Amino acid sequence: MKNLYLILLSLILLVSCSTSKKELKKPYTKADFEKLIDGKKTSLYTLENKNGMVVTMTNYGAKIVSIYVPDKKGKLGDVVLGFKSIDEYMKYGASHGATVGPFANRISNSLFMIDGISYQLPVNNGKACLHSGPDSFYRKVWEATQTGNSVAMTLESPDGEFGFPGNKKVKVTFSLTDDNELKIEYEATTDKPCYFNLTNHSYFNLKGEGDGDILNHILVINASQSTPVDSSMIPTGEVVDIQGSALDFTSPHAIGERIDANNQQLIYGAGYDFNYIINKPEGELAFAASAYEPSSGRYMEVFTTEPGIQLYTGNYLDGTEIGKKGKPYTKRTGFCLETQHFPDSPNKPEFPSTLLKPGETLHSTTIYKFSVKD
Repeated sequence: MKNLYLILLSLILLVSCSTSKKELKKPYTKADFEKLIDGKKTSLYTLENKNGMVVTMTNYGAKIVSIYVPDKKGKLGDVVLGFKSIDEYMKYGASHGATVGPFANRISNSLFMIDGISYQLPVNNGKACLHSGPDSFYRKVWEATQTGNSVAMTLESPDGEFGFPGNKKVKVTFSLTDDNELKIEYEATTDKPCYFNLTNHSYFNLKGEGDGDILNHILVINASQSTPVDSSMIPTGEVVDIQGSALDFTSPHAIGERIDANNQQLIYGAGYDFNYIINKPEGELAFAASAYEPSSGRYMEVFTTEPGIQLYTGNYLDGTEIGKKGKPYTKRTGFCLETQHFPDSPNKPEFPSTLLKPGETLHSTTIYKFSVKD
């Protein structure tokens, strides 16, 4: 009789748990991401761990669409800016949540040389090429394969596409762990020497996408040096100590605390838009940055093998893009922490090299880890 009672109690608890767990309601469906582009199918892929954290992504541009993480009350919220359908991703800015390549960030005068040969790139940011031009990897349909809590996306880019030499093969693997880590692993090969700089360009708002600006987020960046820029936002080639300046986040500061300070770099960038040199050994997977949002308690840490990280505070979001909650993305409603090699490194031999040669394989790893702080 006692055993029967225990069995019945177990069944009641099981039913109670299964019915009390509410399905996460998203403002879009998988069907919103199913489309045929250039003869290739796009779709939506979903990862979910045992803690209820959910990540969705699309193979259009290998983009992160949503990251749902709990706040200090356990309520799930989407902390990544983005859109509700493939049609909106095609309509609006290409960089939201995107895998950027072959070369993220700026290349001066939109050209570089390899072995005496000059390569002309698209011009889309003053005289510079930004993120490899307006129609680079983030406008392509990638092949995608999901295995458990990982999605591997691959892309082949032919010789000369976007001006970059070599038949290039790229693989990006997104994995969600039970430690609330979103791990992004990059691989690339080429049959001609080519400059590579791969990153993810997610805009974060730990209050929740569409829930106001990001100025109260408390930021730490593990960097005491940066690569200063000129008025066109191109690195000068210098490496400077930023400790004690308005760019210094080695100790915690709110993003909005000094963003409008009378600092020439901040004036050039209309806010933060700078490459920080991470304090760590070359190639080591190590802590790069963290962000904490006090009202929600959400805390995000960034770890990477890359030598640099770009802080961008959404200075040019102008309200023309309408996000998943139906709210316009206005100035400083999202921030980016883009792990990377340094901007314009193809034209700055003093910077760490980004040249990938035939027979070599690029390997790079970045982790975004989420938790809650009181």
